[in-house]
Amino acid sequence: MRAADLKVDGIAWRPNSRAEMVLHPTSFGLREGRVLGVVGPNGAGKTTLLRMLYRYHQPSAGSVRIDGENIWDLPARAVAKKVAAVLQEQPTDFALTVDEIVRLGRTPHRTSFATNTLARDNDVIHHALDILGLHDMAHRYFGTLSGGERQRVMVARALAQEPRLLILDEPTNHLDIHHQLEVLDLIRSLPLTIVTSLHDLNLAAGICEDILLLMNGKPLGFGPPQKVLSENAVSCAFNVMARREQLSISQTDHLTFHRYEERVSQ
Repeated sequence: MRAADLKVDGIAWRPNSRAEMVLHPTSFGLREGRVLGVVGPNGAGKTTLLRMLYRYHQPSAGSVRIDGENIWDLPARAVAKKVAAVLQEQPTDFALTVDEIVRLGRTPHRTSFATNTLARDNDVIHHALDILGLHDMAHRYFGTLSGGERQRVMVARALAQEPRLLILDEPTNHLDIHHQLEVLDLIRSLPLTIVTSLHDLNLAAGICEDILLLMNGKPLGFGPPQKVLSENAVSCAFNVMARREQLSISQTDHLTFHRYEERVSQ
């Protein structure tokens, strides 16, 4: 796997020409191998942004370029070889096994004329199952799995695509603390460019090299977590009183939050 260079230039989106903008013009760039966390309150435009990055929504304005190429100038199959997405919505076909779902990740690499790719496909699939610790449940049906196990299967399917850019929409949803840390460690270790939306600002600050903060469909800041996730910016975006403190044992920064009503009554 090789990481991609990502350039987002003024992308905006609205459902139609008469509708209001869901995401206002947003720009940022990621060098190969960087991890970007997209954060903001509900309705800020996080999922809309991700959908444009994996070519689900075509931008109403602006462009998304991977390694210098506009993704809307490329065939869908070519983009699928470069970009993989793990979404909050999970498959509804519970009749497939874990192995079969992960194999779906190889679809962009198959052609009707290919006859000698089976060995390569098997190697990639086994590697993805190994990374996510799924070998023991490879023959279980997807519908029998817990929410956390299903999430791990979907990450494995994405890795089976051998993408250069990995998009993760709330990857820690449905996961217990142990598996949250496991997935976050995986994100850190992958030699890919990664864009992930996260609700937990402290988790985002801990694993992401860059942060994009959105509010009401508008970018409030892009850059290192310490700069973007300032007390003032977080307080404004989430309508809370945010305070940056330092944990005594690890000596790392940690954001705490209070509702304004709570602070007034204390």
